[in-house]
Amino acid sequence: MKAESLAAFDLYMNSFIKKYKIKGASLAVCKDEKLVYAKGYGYANVETQEMVKPSHLFRIASVSKLITAVAVMKLYEEGKLDLDDHVFGPGGILPYTKFPEYTDVRVEKITIRHLLNHTAGWSRKHGDPMFKQLYIAKKYKTQPPASLDLIIYYTLQRKLDYDPGKVYSYSNLGYAILGEIISLKSGMEYEDYVTFNILKPLGIHDIHIGKSFYHQNLSNEVRYYENPGSSVCLAFDGSGVYVPRSYGGNCIELMGAAGGWVASAPGLAKFLTAIDGKNNQPDILKQKTIKMMTNNSIAGKDLFGWRGTDKTGTSWRTGTLSGSTSLVMKQSNGITWVVLLNTSLPGKIIHNKIAGTMFSAQKMIKNWPEINLFPTDLVAEL
Repeated sequence: MKAESLAAFDLYMNSFIKKYKIKGASLAVCKDEKLVYAKGYGYANVETQEMVKPSHLFRIASVSKLITAVAVMKLYEEGKLDLDDHVFGPGGILPYTKFPEYTDVRVEKITIRHLLNHTAGWSRKHGDPMFKQLYIAKKYKTQPPASLDLIIYYTLQRKLDYDPGKVYSYSNLGYAILGEIISLKSGMEYEDYVTFNILKPLGIHDIHIGKSFYHQNLSNEVRYYENPGSSVCLAFDGSGVYVPRSYGGNCIELMGAAGGWVASAPGLAKFLTAIDGKNNQPDILKQKTIKMMTNNSIAGKDLFGWRGTDKTGTSWRTGTLSGSTSLVMKQSNGITWVVLLNTSLPGKIIHNKIAGTMFSAQKMIKNWPEINLFPTDLVAEL
């Protein structure tokens, strides 16, 4: 789906995927909350020569945290939780009977707010516990993969690295715990709450929790490709089989609220228009709540779900997993866009390269079309 006046996106995206040897990509662009451009580039599956279409699903990795943060804020608006509710200890949200033992009493100070803005007090100097499923299962002599409860228990046996609320330190575990909180406070499974209370009311039907192995790929999901020469690893399920990290190295279902969602680019773009505080598309949260998610004074860096924001009001969220790269941006000038890749890229600057590509394309556009390609049912129309 494209308009001729937006051909600059083709020029720059084709150049980008050729330069960085991207197997496949999907792009969606909104102007003033209207979908004006959606196109696939390259291969959804190199082996079968299937080309990417806008309807293809991609892993969105840590962009999933934005979905989780919105779900938390929805429950906040419904009066089902407060951001300063404590998570652990007597009176905490997580059942004390499950986690009665912890090395550091300071965990009793951890709140939902701290999980949202990555200030709960954990660091990753001992590794990210969400990616240590085999190790943790072996340590506690249980069948792999380690459950989230066991990962939480393992983490609570270490002292916190910082006082809660004081230091930003990125935490996948914090968002996985938020998924559990959403389930407990809503009385629904995490994915069900998001699906029935956020996505479906917006007419979005192509965002789901993904699966871990290639044979489990969802219908219309792309295949994932790692850097040439990437090493294999033991499968997370304890089978003893060596697998590509993108297909069995990590449990995508366990990542869930922290990084397990798959989406089409147009579906994700529609979600972004529902949390921008503007009026052309219905928002899923109140404007005051949306502003809370991008209040720099709260976290100083990662905010609530977003990766960053600037003084103009532009906000962005990055995502990276083996075999996939994603970047979404809500610009202050009314332009919102989503770029999803099915290829791993080395280095931490690739998101800057994606952003630079999109900014360069926008500078070439003289006239934005007066169209809206958002259908009532994204899956049916794409």
